[in-house]
Amino acid sequence: MERALRSLPEPIVSAIASGRVASPPQVLLRLLRMVDDDGATMVELAELIERDPGLCARILTAANSPALRRGNPLHSMENCLVALGTRLVRSIATCLSVQSMFERHSGAAAPDLAAFWTHSLLVAELSRELASASACARPDEAYLAGLLHDVGELILLAALGVPYARLLAACTDEDTLPAMENETLGTHHGEIGTWLVDQWQLDSAFADGILFHHVPAPQIVSAAPLPQLVWLAHALTGAGNFPAEGQSDGPAGIPSELSALAETMFGPALAARLASLREQAERQTRQVGEALGIAPPARRQGDGAWGLPQLPPQLPQPPADASAAAAAAEIDAHIGGLAAMQPLQQELLDLEDDAELLLALRESARILFDLNRLAFLRHDPRTGKLSGAGIDGQPPIFRQVDIPLEAHRSLAASAALARELRSTFDARPRDAESLIDAQFARAFATEGLLCVPMATKKRTFGVMVAGLGAAQYTRLARHLSWLLDFGRIAAMSLESLHAAQDCRRQAEDEAGARFARQARRVVHEAGNPLGIIKSYLKILDTKLPGDAGVRQELEVLSEEIDRVAGIVRRMSEIPAAPLVAGGLDVGELLREMLALYGEALLKNKGIALETQLPAKPLRVACERDGLKQIILNLWKNAAEALSAGERFSIAVSDRVIHDGRAFVEIRMDDTGPGMPEAALRRLRGEEDAGAGPRGLGLSIVRVLARRQGIVVTCRSRAGEGTSIALLLPEEPMKDRE
Repeated sequence: MERALRSLPEPIVSAIASGRVASPPQVLLRLLRMVDDDGATMVELAELIERDPGLCARILTAANSPALRRGNPLHSMENCLVALGTRLVRSIATCLSVQSMFERHSGAAAPDLAAFWTHSLLVAELSRELASASACARPDEAYLAGLLHDVGELILLAALGVPYARLLAACTDEDTLPAMENETLGTHHGEIGTWLVDQWQLDSAFADGILFHHVPAPQIVSAAPLPQLVWLAHALTGAGNFPAEGQSDGPAGIPSELSALAETMFGPALAARLASLREQAERQTRQVGEALGIAPPARRQGDGAWGLPQLPPQLPQPPADASAAAAAAEIDAHIGGLAAMQPLQQELLDLEDDAELLLALRESARILFDLNRLAFLRHDPRTGKLSGAGIDGQPPIFRQVDIPLEAHRSLAASAALARELRSTFDARPRDAESLIDAQFARAFATEGLLCVPMATKKRTFGVMVAGLGAAQYTRLARHLSWLLDFGRIAAMSLESLHAAQDCRRQAEDEAGARFARQARRVVHEAGNPLGIIKSYLKILDTKLPGDAGVRQELEVLSEEIDRVAGIVRRMSEIPAAPLVAGGLDVGELLREMLALYGEALLKNKGIALETQLPAKPLRVACERDGLKQIILNLWKNAAEALSAGERFSIAVSDRVIHDGRAFVEIRMDDTGPGMPEAALRRLRGEEDAGAGPRGLGLSIVRVLARRQGIVVTCRSRAGEGTSIALLLPEEPMKDRE
């Protein structure tokens, strides 16, 4: 399969890699409104995205990208949105809308997606209904496979434009489309969609549901249940070759041959319900269409072409004066690009750290410019070099280099110095190709590079290095000014982020310095009178007769003065958080935390939660906020690692003896993929910059536990889950009374 794809024209391969597919404007408008609505929930957002193949493919691609994915592949839309986060989802929505505007003004014939959208949604609804009726274990997965079964058509339309549009216009029956595609392209839309899904590393049966939806009826009976469900749903929409010649329709318009085939695959009970299931799916599709303002066409029995993107009757002709029109379009594009990127700039300014910002830039470049292979080199003002060290989600070669800012060293260095775009395909004469540029291109598996400087008037922050081919560069040529503006926006966002971080650090340092100065002044000013009082008491003691009865009172006063002096001296120290009087009740704390976080972190993701909490109070000598932070960090790690259907359990037991001391144990077990070695090193205190965000949370757990005398033990094995135990010092009995 991959060998066949490598022989395709570069534009097709590039479009497949980007997963760039169109969405109806009505859906994009609803998405924009929803991401700006503070009252909208992730569940509502997931429901909207699951109604459109284009949005669904974009979110699945982003959530399963190397820069984001942690652990198992994600195919639940809600889990994908949680992994991406609200800010990145909003950035993606903004970029998709900007991309839609670009394409509306590009002069190309825009396809009418209403019929395609209706067909895809109807197959999705039918797939889910059939899966539920046949007691399939994962009806939601059947829904997604049905929704994306024809996504390859949209990818090919985006990649090839007019030639593929003409092929669609010549196709009157969807069942003849794969043969026409194979003859013209050497592949068909089912294989294109399957390749895209394979990049997400989902269950192979999911991809097979897309690949096999056009196979002949005798072959589908030997497939797994999921491909059979999608095939049957596709056939029930009227897109299949039924009724066959010489056969009459069965009850309620269902071809008798199709009913017999459904009975063979799923039994007589389901075959008898085909008509009612189809009616229910059609009703649901119409309701969704009306809610979004899309009028689905009436289903026409036996008409297989209605699911194809519909093109205008005549494809556009080039204007008489092509050069003048191209110049005017470029001016309009430059002005429009500046205006269109303002929302993107605002979204980037809201991000809070470098990693989050670079991730948003990566997805924005993918959506806006089809730059699917992108890496970042940051400029270090101390060394004057470009380096990709410490940036995840890009080829290792970028983390290994330090490139001096000398134009001959690399296209990236030349772009940073000139603050202009530099490319392998530039028309200007070049010196001999830099070997580091050749290494970058090899790492991307592309023909050449495009380097976009991230620079403001005051400072160069780095370079975006994109891998691409000559054909893709030619397509980008009319948008190069937008790319340069995109690099400036990236630099301005980094500049604002670093300025905000510097202000916060400066404010914290100034506040700490003011506190320290004030504390030293108080200690000095209070120490003088306290010392004078104590000296006076000593003088008074020497003047009293030996049998005076007030000497004991004088000793008490002297001790109290020493205690007050000690308190004053400690004013310049940061006090530790006080322990709860009478000890902290572990069971009560866990119940409070489960009420706040159990639903959001675990249950909403489909993770089974089991608890064994004590019926009686178990008090420990721990500081409340610190213990909460430890437990919450461990729960978050588990929620990120586990997938729907896996289990997470919490159990509490007392009277655990360790090194001769009594402890209360909180034990947390899961059935997930196990903890990576890098994260375990963090927990043991062996710092490792490659451990990722999960490792940083475990470092915090280790530090907080050490401060409170909490013993942390961990057992983890790949594929068998993780068990973490916290041993909390029991409150001594005398302190409980």
